[in-house]
Amino acid sequence: QVRPVESGGGLVQAGDSMRLSCVASGHLFSTYAMGWFRQAPGKEREFVAAIGEIPRDTDYEDSVKGRFTISRDNAKNAVYLQMSSLKPEDTAVYYCAARPREIGYQPWKYNNWGQGTEVTVSS
Repeated sequence: QVRPVESGGGLVQAGDSMRLSCVASGHLFSTYAMGWFRQAPGKEREFVAAIGEIPRDTDYEDSVKGRFTISRDNAKNAVYLQMSSLKPEDTAVYYCAARPREIGYQPWKYNNWGQGTEVTVSS
């Protein structure tokens, strides 16, 4: 198993950019699909983006397509979420999660989670 740890959150203004990082301890990181989810206050955790064991296999939630980019560096056991043109509705706690091989879109499909990093976008 891998154990993700997120970093990079903070307070930004609408229109700004931010990069979240997730470094995972453990073995065989390259065989895991990695996902980013977010949870806003009072809302359910939702899918944001994911990258498969094959790095070109990526997918995004519709509202972030064209603004967010997910990437991975297997040499560093890391996955990144580059966020641009941030909006106040992107405000949430962002979680990194891992599951074997293929992208999943539901939180229950991931069994390894980080503690989350908070992103606040002011208007």
